[in-house]
Amino acid sequence: MTASSPSPRYRGLATRDLALIALFAALLAAMSLVPGIPVGSVPITLQTLVVMLAPSILGAKRGVLAVVTFLALAMAGLPILSGGGGGLASFAGASGGFLISWIFVALFIGLLTDRMLPKYRFWPGLLINLAGGIVVCYLIGGPWMAVVAGLDATATLVALAAFVPGDVAKAVLATLIAASVHRAYPVPPAGNRVA
Repeated sequence: MTASSPSPRYRGLATRDLALIALFAALLAAMSLVPGIPVGSVPITLQTLVVMLAPSILGAKRGVLAVVTFLALAMAGLPILSGGGGGLASFAGASGGFLISWIFVALFIGLLTDRMLPKYRFWPGLLINLAGGIVVCYLIGGPWMAVVAGLDATATLVALAAFVPGDVAKAVLATLIAASVHRAYPVPPAGNRVA
């Protein structure tokens, strides 16, 4: 009997990882140029597509770091949020909870995607993106929006329902892109390989 060799371990971040993190942070910023659709006090944007796409392709570590990098730049005042917003005031508004939720969305999607790799499959990937991109996002962003906008529970649910069709479409698109990328160019694990 032969003992199976342990799977390789990776530590830190390689130069390739930093480039991928920067690329997806820039892609998040680029999506702010596409005008959002105003729905009450929170716009529907394409940025949530990239929030699902980054961890679906990069995994948890790099996906979260891409989102955190983007949010740090937005907090610092760069006008990279939908409609050209930026600065701490943007995080205090009704959409602030959704912005903060992106970190947890990326972590959720990334951790579950990491468990699925190296064989990324469409249907499990879609379920992961729907759960992260809708459930996790709404559980954090919904209550925040309700408090800041002064909405009761019914009004909050109605407001959130307006986002569901677009978020489902973005989850499907993110999953299709991730499946194609993993099939054509499997992204190596984050970090430098250690013995």
